[in-house]
Amino acid sequence: MKQTEDEDLAQQIEEASRAADFLEYDEGLGRFDRTINTIAEIAGVLIFVTIVGVVFLNALGRYALGFTFVWGDEVVLSLLPWLGMTGMFLAIRRRQVIRIDYFASLLPRPVFAVLSVFSSVFAAAVFIWLAVVSTQYVGLFGGDRLLYLPLDKGWFMSAMVIGPAIAALAYIVVAVQDIRGPRSNRP
Repeated sequence: MKQTEDEDLAQQIEEASRAADFLEYDEGLGRFDRTINTIAEIAGVLIFVTIVGVVFLNALGRYALGFTFVWGDEVVLSLLPWLGMTGMFLAIRRRQVIRIDYFASLLPRPVFAVLSVFSSVFAAAVFIWLAVVSTQYVGLFGGDRLLYLPLDKGWFMSAMVIGPAIAALAYIVVAVQDIRGPRSNRP
């Protein structure tokens, strides 16, 4: 009896996991919103494929051919902030940012609506502040050259300005959507 219950539970977990893997995150969005999300997805995938490709080629060169691309690690480390920012942007737009759903589901609908708008506006303000501080940082160090490539660090460091700026914009859009109507994805 116990084994059958365990097998049933395992099957339910497997089915739920498979359903989550093929979830359509942009269902119900308009063409404009889908296009923005698709562009962010493509950018993220291209960055990720570039990172994986450089790491693979560097490992292949190091262990199979006896040489390395000295610039490989530098490129990988420089692209990581961009990868993180594209993922964060998509998570905000799709409302998949980690939150405390259990406690939010206990709140009355009016309280939840106000707190949802407030938290989005607060997050936007924090990201705007981060973009301003990052602008100062990039201004100080962005002109420095990478060690092995003839590029300014600013090209890669600009992720610390652009990422928070578009995250703030995404949170403002979420707040406006919450003000216009009730959220359909309330926990």
